[in-house]
Amino acid sequence: MKKFLLFDNDGVLVETEKWYYEANKKALKEIDVELEFDVYMEIMARGGTAWEAAQKLGRPKELIDEQRRRRDAYYQEFLLSEHIEIEGVLDVLEELSREYRMGIVTTARRVDFNLIHSQREIVKYMDFSLCVEEYPRAKPYADPYLAGMKKFGALQRECLVIEDSQRGLQAAVNAGIECAVVDNTFTATHDFSGAAFRIKALKELPLLLKSLKK
Repeated sequence: MKKFLLFDNDGVLVETEKWYYEANKKALKEIDVELEFDVYMEIMARGGTAWEAAQKLGRPKELIDEQRRRRDAYYQEFLLSEHIEIEGVLDVLEELSREYRMGIVTTARRVDFNLIHSQREIVKYMDFSLCVEEYPRAKPYADPYLAGMKKFGALQRECLVIEDSQRGLQAAVNAGIECAVVDNTFTATHDFSGAAFRIKALKELPLLLKSLKK
């Protein structure tokens, strides 16, 4: 029986992935590197870095580091100015909080995570959040979800991961935890064949969890 829910953040609770891509694209273009969407999606799926193209073209490390800082600034500008809400998320979390303990496990930096949630109520339903600085290796490694499970003092079979990306799903699989993938047009090209469950929107999660009790 599921008792603990481990949510990815970006693309599941807030619609931020598009803007992270746009921030990377903008910063790379400033050093004459084009980041095509299909290339970015392949990189994202395996957990690589958008800066691989710059490295392959021989851009110096100092320049890449500077543009990464610019990327971070652009991304934060997008987070503050663009609409990143996903309709119905708070209603779902309120319903689930009556029966389940919940946490967020994300590859986002803590500074970005805090910026996203400073004016939102999502985290009030969570026991904890884990960001990329708070575990040894990022998704698709198992470390993030193993850390989340440890926070709860839970067993794999008691947990359900909710994800929207291939590398997030792989992290759950590597941790031995069942994963429900939420459809997201941004990650539609990813391979989700390893998912235990598929749902079209987060609002379907309560019904899925009820079905698992039977």
